[in-house]
Amino acid sequence: MPEVTSDFSLEEYISSTMIGLGVPAHLKGYRYLRSAILIATKDMQVVGSVTKLLYPEVAKLYQTTNSKVERAIRNAIEISWERGNANLFEELYGYSNKDGHERPTNSEYIANIADQIQLRLRENASELINES
Repeated sequence: MPEVTSDFSLEEYISSTMIGLGVPAHLKGYRYLRSAILIATKDMQVVGSVTKLLYPEVAKLYQTTNSKVERAIRNAIEISWERGNANLFEELYGYSNKDGHERPTNSEYIANIADQIQLRLRENASELINES
């Protein structure tokens, strides 16, 4: 996994996680989802209100509608849930489709990856402080 320290490596980390989970990179939902996770990583408040805060922000970035963003993200998550790496889902979410669970909601999916990134950022920051 890449080290998470800047916006570029943050996007790189998000992309590698999404690809590992089986989100096909050619889908519109892939780009929308990556942007949503990046936004959520910087401000977790948006996860509490995805329809009023997060989707409109992503829609504005891509000059599209909130409903198209929501639908494309849902489709990308559905595909990754059905075809993706069940072991990585198990590691990140504590469950997978092989256990018969329903797929995570859009907000759960986004929040979980954003939270993992924030934890990794804190880990890197504490390592830097301890090295000083």
